[in-house]
Amino acid sequence: MKPIKTGLVVLLGGLSVLWLMADTFLPQPFGYFPFRKVFVQYSGVIAMGAMSVAMVLALRPVRLEPMFDGLDKMYRLHKWLGITALVAGTVHWLFAKGTKWAVAWGWLVKPGKGGGQAYEGIEALLRTQRGLAETVGEWTFYAVAVLIVLALIKRFPYRLFARLHTLLAAGYLLLVFHSVILIKHEYWTQPIGIAMALLMAAGSLAACISLAGRIGRKRQVGGRIEELIHYPEMQTLVTRIQLDEGWKGHQSGQFAFVTSDPREGAHPYTIASAWDPGKRQITFVTKGLGDHTRRLPERLKIGDPVTVEGPYGCFTFSDQRRQIWIGAGIGITPFLARLQYLAGHPAESRQVDLFHPTTVLAPQAREILAEAAGAAGVRLHLLIGDGEGRLDGERLRRTVPGWKDASVWFCGPSAFGRALRADLLAHGLPPGAFHQELFEMR
Repeated sequence: MKPIKTGLVVLLGGLSVLWLMADTFLPQPFGYFPFRKVFVQYSGVIAMGAMSVAMVLALRPVRLEPMFDGLDKMYRLHKWLGITALVAGTVHWLFAKGTKWAVAWGWLVKPGKGGGQAYEGIEALLRTQRGLAETVGEWTFYAVAVLIVLALIKRFPYRLFARLHTLLAAGYLLLVFHSVILIKHEYWTQPIGIAMALLMAAGSLAACISLAGRIGRKRQVGGRIEELIHYPEMQTLVTRIQLDEGWKGHQSGQFAFVTSDPREGAHPYTIASAWDPGKRQITFVTKGLGDHTRRLPERLKIGDPVTVEGPYGCFTFSDQRRQIWIGAGIGITPFLARLQYLAGHPAESRQVDLFHPTTVLAPQAREILAEAAGAAGVRLHLLIGDGEGRLDGERLRRTVPGWKDASVWFCGPSAFGRALRADLLAHGLPPGAFHQELFEMR
């Protein structure tokens, strides 16, 4: 979580400092209306700054992955930037629109206007559009607020979420128009104005790429389904795909976006196989957790065309320490890829303990996992159902005596990961030694 919190604090703190260099929360003479004037500006800067960075992160920029420890963390930051923009935008709207309502209802008395000020050049031109900009901003805010709220509701169907989420790009462009007209003209020649101009320019470019359907286009490769293995008792489907030329390879633990139905759009799945450029095959293991994944066993057929985009992620087992892997339920997938890789690269093997707590495990799947662990030289600890007990920090420490000298790699339910991390850190594990994939794209 540190990269997410750091990114959010740096952005909001930086914008606040730059704004304070240009304005103040204590205008003189101080009163509600002078404060309202500057606070509307500040809240607008925060809302548009957060939304601009969120638009850029929506492009899935691979070059930023090392900075944020992977696209999964970037998407979590994208989510919190959206929440920040919604909160700041709501406060902005309340001060801007609510004040007018309060004046109309007689709750506030608006001070009289002073003598008219003459404006020239660009400022005069911008002021002629203030009424239009206010109207556009108000109605766009209503639409964007609804779209952000829907994006946060996980029960909202993914295919509709993906389509409606694209509309946020159009809403963002309208809010850029609103902001350019209404941001205080004096800001543009100061650091806060330059920062906002750069952020909104980058966000506008990102919005245009999104509306054109070009996100991730250069990292997409076609392929066809070569094999399907369904485990009904586990509600799990193994899909092996033969990729066309163009896939540049991937590391164990990375993930990709797969499109098997253009109407449904791309879904992210962890890659469950190591890369062999001679075979050009890639495997995904999916569990029926939602409407889309539950329908896959009936809908997918051998020979169906698919599009694979990626790879993404930094959950790549990239240290030289002894390692403890925890793949809870379907979270076993990145470890399947790593087992396959280590079996083919024995020189890179190290002491590894793999824990796989799961509700149910088909006999064939259990046999395959045991064989893969044996071939990779990994100690396998299976905890199937309630009969073999739950995995917690105490049990892990008891099973692996040298756990303090190891790095821990966790993939599974977020709450389980947080609890396990808190327990291990409380007993002496260095914070940087716990790696958790936040595989929740919304």
